[in-house]
Amino acid sequence: MRGLILALVALFLIAGDSGHLLDQLLRNAKQASAIRSNAVVSIDANDTESEGARSHIIAPFTPTSKQISTVHRVAPLLWSAAKQGSVDAQTALVALASSASSEYWLRKVVSLDSAEAAWALYQLLSAEGKGERFVALAAQGGVAEAQLSYAMSTDNPDEREKWLVEAATNGYSPAQAALADWYLLKGESHKAKPWLEMTANLDRQSAFKFARLLWDEGDSERAIHYFKKSASDGNEQAKRALHITRTYTATRPENVSQIVWPSTKMCKQRIQLFGTSLVTMTRADSLYSQYQKDNRLKGLSLCVNKPIWLEKETLTCSANFQKSGLLGCNITPLAEVAKRFDITHAVIISAQGKANVRNGVMFLDITDAYSVFVHELAHFAGFVDEYPLSRGAARRICRADNIDNFTPPNLVIHGEITYKPLKTVNQWLAKNNDALIISPSKTCDAIGVKSYKPSNDITFMEHHDTGRIPAIYRALWEQQLQNESAHRPISMNLFQAFHKEGNTKKAGVWLHVYEERDSASEE
Repeated sequence: MRGLILALVALFLIAGDSGHLLDQLLRNAKQASAIRSNAVVSIDANDTESEGARSHIIAPFTPTSKQISTVHRVAPLLWSAAKQGSVDAQTALVALASSASSEYWLRKVVSLDSAEAAWALYQLLSAEGKGERFVALAAQGGVAEAQLSYAMSTDNPDEREKWLVEAATNGYSPAQAALADWYLLKGESHKAKPWLEMTANLDRQSAFKFARLLWDEGDSERAIHYFKKSASDGNEQAKRALHITRTYTATRPENVSQIVWPSTKMCKQRIQLFGTSLVTMTRADSLYSQYQKDNRLKGLSLCVNKPIWLEKETLTCSANFQKSGLLGCNITPLAEVAKRFDITHAVIISAQGKANVRNGVMFLDITDAYSVFVHELAHFAGFVDEYPLSRGAARRICRADNIDNFTPPNLVIHGEITYKPLKTVNQWLAKNNDALIISPSKTCDAIGVKSYKPSNDITFMEHHDTGRIPAIYRALWEQQLQNESAHRPISMNLFQAFHKEGNTKKAGVWLHVYEERDSASEE
């Protein structure tokens, strides 16, 4: 008991007589902390560590009884020094309170407008949804981690960018990577580049993104270096990029030296893939590889050729081509290569836009899955969508006086007496007489016309990602391929493109190619 009384007297003497001596308070706190072997606070009156280092607060966890005891011994001393303006005492008290998950002492230090304490308190309370107001204080106080957290918590784009810049400028690498991503998302690669350069040696994803920017700028040597660095760290995207750079070389259409179509199968449609950048070629190569492995399509008389990498400026593409709201490109530069190698259909991969087929050309963007590619391939053979068409498209296809002109292989409508066109139903019966199921289709819903399809499945023509291609669809697909008059090849696109440009001579050439092919199919 006598020892306890002496200790209390000593404590009051310290608090009273030495209350204004900061160095003494800090020394006393350090000595009190050292009494407990589990103490986690480091106190030095002459501490010169940077503000950046101080921003890393010990993560809260369930404290031990010894740690709680240490807080009771040391915190009052540190608090006395902190109130007198000691930054070292504030930092030490925040670290101590964080290690012991002491909300009380963190709130005390927050009252001194301590950003570090606010961030630590936010971390302690955020799991319970009570700490949101403290992250703003920590961010405003310059804690980089808090600035990043605050940036990502707001839906205001200006506020998000402001705090990302603050955190990145503070040298916080996660914020630098996040800011680079923000600029890339906005299409401002020139702003992203300096931040990616800072983080490219720190993480594989930044290295990959930096390499792509360098490649697009023509700095292929440095780009390859960072692709290799990212790939060596396990980034699969970087590995694919290296594969593309080793497998393909960008060229102009007139310099394409060879396209070889398979000799082991009939190619009623000769489909050539094109890309104009590293990213679009990566997607084109992926589509081609998946097609090669797709057993569902192996029996069809269509051939898809290995992609051709066209130089960047070869094609002019837009996500709103000719104000259509759809992805499209000016395809006239493809005329020479299409003629020399007897390409009947083309697939062009562009950066962004809504996938579609126009006659003999398919337009995809880099996000379109392989299932979209297969869905659009069926459009090349005249298949129609089984989801509700727009009113304009439904009027063109679903009216009784129009459907005989289009005759999609997977659609009939409700006629006056029976289905229309009846010849399509007869084709269905010929392909699957024993098990034919005629089911409602949603194709013509927009104009109130009842339409039907030859399957009760939700097929790949309604939802491409189902991957469901019933046997009767494959049989009808092959039948369409054999009937070349049912195709709309690239020659039609080229005729229309040159005609729109006012180049009547070349338009005439491609109209002749189309008509010659059409007449040959009728013989």
